[in-house]
Amino acid sequence: MRWLDYESDVCSIARALEVLGDRWTILILRELFNGVHRFDDLHEHLGVSRDVLTRRLSSLVAEGVVERRAYREPGRRERADYHLTGSGRELQPVLISLLTWGDQHRPAAGGPPVRLEHRDCGAEVGLTLTCAEGHQVRRHDVVTTPLPGARLRHAG
Repeated sequence: MRWLDYESDVCSIARALEVLGDRWTILILRELFNGVHRFDDLHEHLGVSRDVLTRRLSSLVAEGVVERRAYREPGRRERADYHLTGSGRELQPVLISLLTWGDQHRPAAGGPPVRLEHRDCGAEVGLTLTCAEGHQVRRHDVVTTPLPGARLRHAG
């Protein structure tokens, strides 16, 4: 297989980026993973404009990555907070990969700002590639194989 022989517009990465490919979207997901769910808390902690936050949250809800849940504090009007759906929770390895890459290639002056730990034993959490048979796979041992959804490019 030659990668250039196939159309790039059916790429799953490109389709994912249509939903996630924005700085604020990824940072909103980070906040949700870290337990920040209320609009005002998201707005304050991120420093994003209310308009941008509203649009990004609405988009994530429409895409099924985030769900809106109603709540009411005593004596206050009903409001919404935001929680990851199953689809949204599946993005955790993506955010861990971005965090790891950022720590390695764009380090903060004082070193990494956080460490991800396993709640049960306290060991550091990291990502590894494994195949469906459970073997650990090195990056250079991964090959791309076209499936029925791939389309050959038309010569021209």
